[in-house]
Amino acid sequence: MKQHKAFDIAIVGGGLSGLIAALAAADKGLQTALVAPPVAEPDGRTTALLADSIAFLEEIGLWEGIKPIAHALCTMRILDGTNRLIRAPQADFRASEIGLDAFGYNLENKVLAALLRERIAAATAIAVFEKPAAALKETAPGRHAVMLEDGRTIEAAAYVAADGRHSMMRQALGITSRQWRYPQIALVMNLGHTLDHHDTSTEFHTETGPLTLVPLGEKRSSLVIVLDEAGADTLAALDETALARELEHRMHSVLGKLEIVSPVGRFPLSGALANRFGKDDVMLIGEAGHAFPPIGAQGLNLGIRDIRAAVSLAAASGHESAQTIGERYHRERASDVASRTASVDLLNRSLLSAFLPVQALRAAGLYLLANAGPLRRMMMREGVLPGMGFENLSQKLRSGFKPPVRSRSA
Repeated sequence: MKQHKAFDIAIVGGGLSGLIAALAAADKGLQTALVAPPVAEPDGRTTALLADSIAFLEEIGLWEGIKPIAHALCTMRILDGTNRLIRAPQADFRASEIGLDAFGYNLENKVLAALLRERIAAATAIAVFEKPAAALKETAPGRHAVMLEDGRTIEAAAYVAADGRHSMMRQALGITSRQWRYPQIALVMNLGHTLDHHDTSTEFHTETGPLTLVPLGEKRSSLVIVLDEAGADTLAALDETALARELEHRMHSVLGKLEIVSPVGRFPLSGALANRFGKDDVMLIGEAGHAFPPIGAQGLNLGIRDIRAAVSLAAASGHESAQTIGERYHRERASDVASRTASVDLLNRSLLSAFLPVQALRAAGLYLLANAGPLRRMMMREGVLPGMGFENLSQKLRSGFKPPVRSRSA
């Protein structure tokens, strides 16, 4: 059995989360092993990186290279595209209201992955192993080694599992994961259009789920449309010209004439949540720990917050205390992951509900967000800078609170 030197950290998985984690670890000065077998070229899907993720990418020296190939998202517009009795008003959210140039930036996954791989190839602190990880072997209580398919062994002070929904690392640790399915299919594609998007992301809420347009360059946008299975089958059967015309109709020609400029992807919607996010010397990031529908641009952004926590803990831990790092990581990430998963699930189910009180609550909530400035700004901050919205509210309440003056008795 051929063994490699011990590393400070080993990352198992070569998707976007794994690639970013390797570069973040190297930036912290950690000797890093990246187990990343060659993967199929990413499809035409895109990722909207929000302000909190961008701040982290700036911190580790990646954003300067990403920004020129990303496209600003300055306004978020929500429109009720249902035909229901109770409909929500239009709600516009502008990044300038909370002092940001943009809520985030959108770019194609394949473009981002290529840039990250290029950076990794140039990083002397990262050793890349292209054979898949076959097993996680316990070497001492709470300590492990990763076995590769070719028999090599990688030992590290800490491990990051970035190996997706069917994570071998998670299963090897005996961590269970709750899985669920939605009665929906997402069709994903990129569009060319004749009208300018003005750096605005537009989301139509429909009876089957959201139809979301996100800027992707000059007169280009990415589209995710969530449908029931029959609706997805109907649209997917259309040729490109007919599909473009049908989409124009559904989005009320807000972007003018459309052209399909990428393959159409089809993805059944589902969710997953691990019952723990770390154990012993292993930390779960990205879809190894949590997965949910493409709503609200939360997927990779939540994964980047996982990466920030995992790498910070690894950098602060010595070999002697590494076996407890998984527990510390779980405590740090559990609340954020649970709250984001619940909010995405609730929003998606509220769109599907035909129950009038649920529709009324959703419409009332959007009305408040559209018209109550302080509440709207708080929720915008919380959406792109998690924790900052409620922290800002708390600071204002504290600064504005004056204790009552008690009259002195004679």
